[in-house]
Amino acid sequence: MTNHPEFMEYPGNAGRAEGYLLPSEEPVQLIAADGSATGNDGYKEPYPLPGPATLVEGYGRLVMGRRVNEQANALVRQGRMAVYPSSTGQEACQVAADMSLRGSDWLFPTYRDTVAILGRGVDPMEAFESLRGDWHSGFDPHQYNTGLPTTPLATQLLHAVGVAHAAKLRGEDTVVLTLCGDGASSEGDFHEALNFAAVFHVPVVFLIQNNQYAISVPLIRQSVAPSLAHKAVGYGMPGERVDGNDLAALLAVVGHAVERARNGGGPSLVEAHTYRMESHTNADDATRYRTAAEVAQWVPKDPLLRLQKYLHDAGHLAPADSERFAADAEAVAKTLRDGLNTETVPDPAELFSFVYSEPTPQLREQARLLADELAAGQSLEGALR
Repeated sequence: MTNHPEFMEYPGNAGRAEGYLLPSEEPVQLIAADGSATGNDGYKEPYPLPGPATLVEGYGRLVMGRRVNEQANALVRQGRMAVYPSSTGQEACQVAADMSLRGSDWLFPTYRDTVAILGRGVDPMEAFESLRGDWHSGFDPHQYNTGLPTTPLATQLLHAVGVAHAAKLRGEDTVVLTLCGDGASSEGDFHEALNFAAVFHVPVVFLIQNNQYAISVPLIRQSVAPSLAHKAVGYGMPGERVDGNDLAALLAVVGHAVERARNGGGPSLVEAHTYRMESHTNADDATRYRTAAEVAQWVPKDPLLRLQKYLHDAGHLAPADSERFAADAEAVAKTLRDGLNTETVPDPAELFSFVYSEPTPQLREQARLLADELAAGQSLEGALR
């Protein structure tokens, strides 16, 4: 039995044996790579297959996510965007995160989770502001209950735990879901976030998108644990494994973890097994550390084609739906093309506008110095004409 005196007192753990913390032996899968339903036997929870309407909605979101990834990669090659960390092949994780949350819940994404950010209703151009190299991060987190995309690994996990703790203290039914990659599980912030979440029993779900690589470092060089989901046991929270390319399974597993947190069951850790089909970013050359044969093994597991096959065979995907999803996705792609084709005119004075709510004397002095230098430069330019 557990040494934790409160283990059996938590609502989410009532009546559970300590083994409940362990993940299922195999990642939960409800729809196989060939589009066939697999059933839900052998898992620690009877995860139900989501209904047709939910899966059709999820398919539409996958179509949108794939088109956004394709368009963003093209814009980078055209020099119209500074950098883009593609999520091609792992869009299902982000779609499931969005669909499992209410509008009043919070999402804390990573830099690779543009699809999830768009799914929260963020304007496409606002979502891409930081990626084009423009100032600040493009959108107001409080407007969308969505944290800003972060480049440092795992820092968003601490932010998520803080918001979840605050929600609990206020007596709200808010749930916070935070995304991270397998590389983030090697960071100290990962440990601190999970430990705090478990000790204070806050309503947060940690969703690891295990895409097999932390840039060029393979998973075997990051951890020799049976799975990343097993790490949950050490913190006293349940862990679960799921096929990260199966949207149906993701909706079932992540949805279960979210509702468990909402009902007072505390935090959970979910590991989604997926794959990064593209390079880490456009500045990376993935051929230096992985083979074409390895990538080819994941092509048939594509989350978009898998769900499309299932819905088509089951008679749930009407031609009108497919046409509408494609048109909606193309409209967003056009918005990005048009918006990123417009040059922005930066105002250097804005460097000082949002550092503190009340500017410090040092900040005011720096702003005056810059203004004087800009004025002098304009005067010199005018004299040379």
